[in-house]
Amino acid sequence: MRAISRLLLLALFLSSFVATAGCDGSSGGSGSGSSGREGGGGSAQTGNSATSSEVSLAQQVLVLVNQERANVGVGALTMHTGCAQVAYDHSWDMDFRDFFSHTNPDGATPFDRMHHAGVNYSAAGENIAAGYSTPAAAMAGWMNSAGHRANILNANFTEIGIGVREGNTGSYGIYWTQVFRRP
Repeated sequence: MRAISRLLLLALFLSSFVATAGCDGSSGGSGSGSSGREGGGGSAQTGNSATSSEVSLAQQVLVLVNQERANVGVGALTMHTGCAQVAYDHSWDMDFRDFFSHTNPDGATPFDRMHHAGVNYSAAGENIAAGYSTPAAAMAGWMNSAGHRANILNANFTEIGIGVREGNTGSYGIYWTQVFRRP
C-alpha cells in the first residue's frame, strides 16, 4: 500500500514524459524534450550492470507490458538494449542518490539521458515507479495511472528498455524504469 500511495502522489505532481522529435532533433508534444547539452547524464554513473535477478524482473515486466498491449490490440514492444541501459542506469541512480523523479539531481531528463547514451528516437517516453516488490505490483500501479498507462499502450512506441534496481541505499528499496521509443 505504501508504494501505491507514493506512485499516486507522484502521478498528481509529475506526468509521465512523452516527446516526439523531428529530423533536426527538436522536440514537440507533451513532456520535456532533449536540451541538447552534452553529457546529459550529469554526475550520474552510467554503464551499470544489472544482476541476474534484476534482469529477470525486467523480462517479467516486458511480458506484462505486452500482455496489456495485446489486450487492446496494440503490437508488442521489443526490448532495445540501449533503452534498457538508460532505464537501468536511471533506476540505479535513483537508488544510489536517493531521489525519485524523471529529472535527476543534475537536471538531466529522460531525453538528455537517451541523447547521452546515443539512443535516437522519433518518439520517446519514460515511466518510473518505486517501492513495488513485484513486476505485477509495479505494472498495476502504472496501469492505474492515466499518464503511465498511456505510455504503455502508446501504439507509436515500438521498442522498450526496462531497468529494475534492487537497491540498498535509496528510500524505496526497489526502483523501476521503463524507457519507450520509436526509432
